[in-house]
Amino acid sequence: MEYPMGYYYPLQQCPAGTVPYIIRPGDTFFSLARRFNTTVAAIMAANPGVDPNRLQIGQTICIPQPFLPPCPGGNYYTIRPGDTLFSLARRFNVSVDDILEANPGIDPNSLRVGQIICIPAPPVDTCPAGTFPYVVRAGDTFFSLARRFGTTVAAIMAANPGVDPNRLQIGQTICIPGTAPPSGCPAGTFPYVVRAGDTFFSLARRFGTTVVAIMAANPGVDPNRLQIGQTICIPGTAPPSGCPAGTMPYIIRAGDTFFSLARRFGTTVDAIMAANPGVDPNRLQIGQRICIPV
Repeated sequence: MEYPMGYYYPLQQCPAGTVPYIIRPGDTFFSLARRFNTTVAAIMAANPGVDPNRLQIGQTICIPQPFLPPCPGGNYYTIRPGDTLFSLARRFNVSVDDILEANPGIDPNSLRVGQIICIPAPPVDTCPAGTFPYVVRAGDTFFSLARRFGTTVAAIMAANPGVDPNRLQIGQTICIPGTAPPSGCPAGTFPYVVRAGDTFFSLARRFGTTVVAIMAANPGVDPNRLQIGQTICIPGTAPPSGCPAGTMPYIIRAGDTFFSLARRFGTTVDAIMAANPGVDPNRLQIGQRICIPV
């Protein structure tokens, strides 16, 4: 049986069709019902004698079997004996910070056997030689991708150890054997992969063009239904990284700090500051381009 993140086993006091849950600060029956796609009435029925107004931190209650929580861009993993976030980060080629970011509220010092966590996808530059990164779109399967890119399901599985082909997530980055196909963007434009929060308006401002020009470069693309991972064409020339030798470009995301980036990329805050003169580390902006020493 699989348990959602925050569930632990073995705990035998819960009836069939429910799973145990340990109360955390701020939990209420209402918040738990919303989080796990059930109802307050169903939780109360599964916990006769429990006063919903007097929940105690650490108290075990029973939750009607829910769906797993979202894990966009990653895969679920069940904690095994001996696992630590450090060992998982090394195994899945991500950083401890990335795992912590994908699992808000997780206590890295109190992992429980059987606990389900989200392992984020590795950075796109970790694809091995002979493969290229691909961002999963709606409807993708290993079978359809194998046909599209002239490879086999077995080859894609071998290039993506730890990726469950039955649980692909929109926006997840995987590695495809072979050579990346051309972008298909016409002359005078460059390809761009849509990210969360992107709109034609925000992209026009970012790349110094207009909404009308982007629409003209993408006939058939509905600007009101952009999909994360979708490739569109942006008028103009792809902006240069502007990063000196020995560094690589990086786009600031929500929650990034020079400290977290230094830990993630195995460098120091001083080195990042030296590579980005004039950048105020206390005023980083989402979407801002900086240079990371490598």
